[in-house]
Amino acid sequence: MKNKKVIVAMSGGVDSAVSAYLLLKKGYVVEGIFMKNWEEDDNVDYCASAKDLYDTRIVCKKLGIYLHEVNFSTEYWDNVFEKFLLSYKQGNTPNPDILCNKKIKFGLLFDFVIYQLRADFLATGHYAQIKSLNRKNMLIRSIDLHKDQSYFLYTLSNYKLKKILFPVGHLKKKKVRNIAHKIHLHNAYKKDSTGICFIGPRKMHIFLHRFIGYRSGNIVDQYGYIIGVHNGLVNYTIGQRKNIGIGGRFDKQNMPWYVVEKNFIKNSLVVVQGRKNIQLFSIGLIAINVHWINKINIFNNLSCTVKVRYCANDIKCRIYLLNLYSVKIIFEKPISSIAPGQSVVFYSHKICLGGGVIKKSIPYA
Repeated sequence: MKNKKVIVAMSGGVDSAVSAYLLLKKGYVVEGIFMKNWEEDDNVDYCASAKDLYDTRIVCKKLGIYLHEVNFSTEYWDNVFEKFLLSYKQGNTPNPDILCNKKIKFGLLFDFVIYQLRADFLATGHYAQIKSLNRKNMLIRSIDLHKDQSYFLYTLSNYKLKKILFPVGHLKKKKVRNIAHKIHLHNAYKKDSTGICFIGPRKMHIFLHRFIGYRSGNIVDQYGYIIGVHNGLVNYTIGQRKNIGIGGRFDKQNMPWYVVEKNFIKNSLVVVQGRKNIQLFSIGLIAINVHWINKINIFNNLSCTVKVRYCANDIKCRIYLLNLYSVKIIFEKPISSIAPGQSVVFYSHKICLGGGVIKKSIPYA
């Protein structure tokens, strides 16, 4: 390993810091790289890239490794953020983290590290694993299933997996923090970053209002009766229960309301009562922009499991090929609250096969 150069994508967090340390222990030539993707953050509390850079510099100094610093804010805006806004305008619920991994972290950054800095590998602190099977590189779930991030990595290719390392993917989070504490890293117990960086802890609708114009309209039940007023369809997602704004009004069944449809033609939000309401359920879905990590023959159909959102349970299903980049997925049993714009990710036991973007659900009734 002494001749192998690895550059670690450093975020200021404990996972990337311990990743760099573990690679050093194995004898790799290790350097760090910090990537800034968002400009509107240095003087506010919600996306502290300045603090993350400060933490990264301290870690690299502690470990004795060189730190590269790059700014991909323009590229992030063009390739991730504008697509994020467009998807919301179209009534979807997008996941920008997946697009960021595809276009920025394992796109621009990968190319910069491998081809310009001439590293042998790009390493990150993701909780996932890579294993070779039958001359193919497989993306495998993390040992720590509560932290597993393979869902966000389904756009990786077999070729790129040859050049990527996930040093903490075989560890549980508690072990990672223990290692950091043992070697006296100052960020050993730094809180995990959650949510979307450029939104942070702010409410989504407050953030979206800065970039998307929207108008209020009627909230209606499944029979078309008006029961309230919404504050813009982009502020709601399929299956949402909280913060709809109608409380217990017209709640004769004493059950909560759930969003079941966003009708952009009528500018109306359709809601139904009860989490077991048949209108919430789907027997399957159509996915587009499908990517397979390795080539798989599904011309007849494929039996596997899928996740329809991060942290969701695995769902048994069959996948049918519609064309090169589209599939129809039929669930073993009906599933609630399928949200267009989210990603559906395919698994065969521990192996992540690929995934796609949910275009529409197939209603139960």
